[in-house]
Amino acid sequence: MSKVQVVQVGPEEGEQRLDRWLKRQFPQITQGLIEKACRKGDIRVDGARVKASSRIEAGQQVRVPPLPESMPALAEPKSKISASDARMIQAAVMWKDQHIIALNKPTGLPSQGGSGQGNRHVDGLTEALMFDYKERPVLVHRLDKDTSGVLLLARTPRVARRLAEAFRHRETRKIYWALVAGVPQPLKGTIKYGLVKAGGRGGNEKMHCIHPAEVDKVEGAKRATTDFAVLERLGGRAAWVALSPITGRTHQLRAHMAEMGHPIMGDGKYGGSAQENLGDGWGAGIGGEVSRKLHLHARSLRVEHPVTGAMLELTAPLPDHMAESWKLFGWDARDVPADPFEGES
Repeated sequence: MSKVQVVQVGPEEGEQRLDRWLKRQFPQITQGLIEKACRKGDIRVDGARVKASSRIEAGQQVRVPPLPESMPALAEPKSKISASDARMIQAAVMWKDQHIIALNKPTGLPSQGGSGQGNRHVDGLTEALMFDYKERPVLVHRLDKDTSGVLLLARTPRVARRLAEAFRHRETRKIYWALVAGVPQPLKGTIKYGLVKAGGRGGNEKMHCIHPAEVDKVEGAKRATTDFAVLERLGGRAAWVALSPITGRTHQLRAHMAEMGHPIMGDGKYGGSAQENLGDGWGAGIGGEVSRKLHLHARSLRVEHPVTGAMLELTAPLPDHMAESWKLFGWDARDVPADPFEGES
């Protein structure tokens, strides 16, 4: 058994639960031992009695009673992640530092689990993204299963909380690229239709748009705002649109574009597939056909770094099916502004 210890909480270790901090400091300690020691007053913070769930702050002094030197050896748990999935999610890492990991999330990979998903979703694959850390990174926002692009994970719970706050900063900007049926008019503007769940659960959930003047009268409806700008057009048949969600509602961009009468290509839930919108075989005359996959991509994210305070700007390349459509139409990212909303409040 060890002796009584007084351990100071480090500058990067605050804003977390006491039991989680103790387990990182003393791997041999169990949850049951922590809770028993807290009840007896053997574990104290700055001399005061605490609960296992109490939150600690940097600089506080934690009294730790004598602990066993080690626990009985346990078999190393086998990873539930396949080698191919581990390689896939690691290949999706587009940027990382000591605090944040940025992914270019592949199309078709859910952010979190649901019915029938198993652990094949970003949250279930974070074990492969620990790198030299002892804990899994934490999702701080989500993308729909079929939406690709920039997705951030925090490498510690403390950074996760700060990053969530940074997302609410007025200078934060998320820009999505989409291929939509037809050409929105005007070419630039703001959509302010509210959203309410129209039924279905999990992957079948669908949102219904509510006129801004009626939002407060509809139970469960929430206000939603999206800026949009047409970047390129293909006659009157299709358009490359930049979308910036001011609010972050479920299926917001997809529902808003459908409400405008310009559903996103490949979005069967909100307006039909590309083939239904453009006609089967459309595009063959110029070298190919439009993919049936959803053409919605989280292209870029600008957010204040929660630790350094610097503005972090991340840009994700298009997924293969969208890159093929852009090539088919002769569109090039170098021909459009990175942020068509720059300077707007």
